Order: sequence, then C-alpha cells, then structure tokens
Amino acid sequence: MRGLTPADLAATTAALLAPASAHAARLALAVSGGADSLALLVLGASAFPGRVVALTFDHGLRAESRAEAESVALVAARLGVPHCILAPDRPIAGSSLQAAARDARYQAMAAWCRGEGFDALLTAHHQDDQAETLLLRLARGSGIAGLAGVRAATAIAGVRVLRPLLAWPRAALADVTAAAGLTPVDDPANRDPRFDRTRARALLADTKWLDPARLAASAHHLAEAEEALSWAAARAKESRTERTGDRLFLDPEGLPAELRRRLLAQGLAELGAPRPAGPALARLLTALEAGKTATLGSVKARPLANGRWALAPAPLRRRPAA
Repeated sequence: MRGLTPADLAATTAALLAPASAHAARLALAVSGGADSLALLVLGASAFPGRVVALTFDHGLRAESRAEAESVALVAARLGVPHCILAPDRPIAGSSLQAAARDARYQAMAAWCRGEGFDALLTAHHQDDQAETLLLRLARGSGIAGLAGVRAATAIAGVRVLRPLLAWPRAALADVTAAAGLTPVDDPANRDPRFDRTRARALLADTKWLDPARLAASAHHLAEAEEALSWAAARAKESRTERTGDRLFLDPEGLPAELRRRLLAQGLAELGAPRPAGPALARLLTALEAGKTATLGSVKARPLANGRWALAPAPLRRRPAA
C-alpha cells in the first residue's frame, strides 16, 4: 500500500462531513501521543491548516501522564496547531478501567467541542483497531450492530466523531510518525495481557491467517447490513405501530426474527423505557412469542389474540406499609 498522505485524510474527512461544511469545518484532533494519534496530528496540520486544534486527555492513571500530555503540546506547537490538555472531573475508577477511561475521555472532548463550537472530533482509529474490535465483539457474542465494529462516523454526547483512517493499517500511521521524526508515547497498558484488547492484538500478530484487512472488510460489510436492517426496521415501525394514548400496539406478523426484535425495541423506546440489554430484550421477546405477559423496566408487554403485542406503562409497585 502506498504511503498515507494529508490529501488522503482530507478526502476521507470531507466524505464523512456534510458537503456544505467540509471545507470550512473546525476540527478537533484526539491526540494521546501514541504513534497513531501523532500521525493524525501530523496529517491534520497539513490537511486542515488553521482549522484544527489538538486535544489531549490526561487520564491521571499514571505518574507520567501529565508529562506525556505536555510533550504532545510541544509537537503541536512545532506543527502550528493549537493544543489543549483536558482532565477528568473526578478520578477514573471502576471494575472496567479501560472502558471508564474511554468514556471519560470522550465526554470531556465532546464537552470541549460543544463549548468551543467545533464541528467534529477526529480520532486515529485504523484498520487494525477495527480487526481487534471485531474479534472482541465475536468473543462476546455480539449481534450485527456490535460486529459492525468502529463506525466511521457517529455522535457522542452531541458531537460528531469521525474516524477517517479506518481503511489504513497501523503500519501506515507508524510510517507517518516516523517520517516526521517523532517518538511516540509508550503506554504500558497497550502491552498488559490483563486487557482483552491486548490479547486480541497479540492473537492477530501471532496468527498469520487472521488478516486485519479482511477482518476489517467483514466489519464494513456488517455495518452495511446493519444500515439496511435499521432502514427496514424504521419502515416496519411506520406501518406496524399504532398508538392510543399511552398504549402502543405492534404488529409483528410475518416479520423475520431480527425485525420483530427491533420492532419491539423501538416500541419500548417510544414509551420511554431505557434501552434494554440484549439478553433482557431476548427474554421479553421469547415471553411474548410464547403467549405470556412480561414486564421490562417501566413497560408491560402482553400478546393479544389477534397476534399483536400491546405495550403500556407498567403499574407502579406499591410499597409495603410502614
């Protein structure tokens, strides 16, 4: 594969943005200091002169993290890119530390983008990340939406998040960083075998028949399938949903299993129920198809004699008298 260039980044980013704003959008770059994000910084400085800022989130999980964030600031200054260091409001903790850190990072960066009027946040996710994500989701038994992997464009906390480098391998980004004469930050967590992603990365490195490019292609095909199913589910909702007051009637007759599941999930959402986890939704669907009434969260669902499902707010449980 030929070398990755600023023109590649500019073209892919423009394709992900609304055409009217592609050439004027103000863009934030998520730069941790690793080889991948430094490549994004180098490419972004040339591709979007005067329209980018680099954001580095200091998680505060390692003693070196502040110095590493400040080293990114020096690189950004050398490239003529404004830089801002963000930090969490409270210490990051929890049983899944990487997930908590990721959530805190996105929330802080999205809040900054909203406050400063930036149009999108760009991350340096690449082809190998996509392959790792697919393996992790397969291991967890994810459905099509999960197996679609990292999305090229999504929204987080009200901000557009773009991943314009998903078609490029990790090696291509490393080449950009090396050609710029930059030394990436070395985060030991990336080698810690306690983390699932580290083990997935090692599996890909040690198993030659697991080609990251082909795995990423599968994720892309699954993303297209997910888009098609979402479109079909929206059409089903339009034609198979009837609302009377606070009650919702769904007609699942003849729909494939996946569209019945999505129709039910859409009905729950319309009545204000929190998005259910996959197993909980599966149990509710099984109950309805077995002719049983069941409750999920704040919604009671029951099958009707005509084959439809009736959804309504569940009665409030009375507290025992004191």
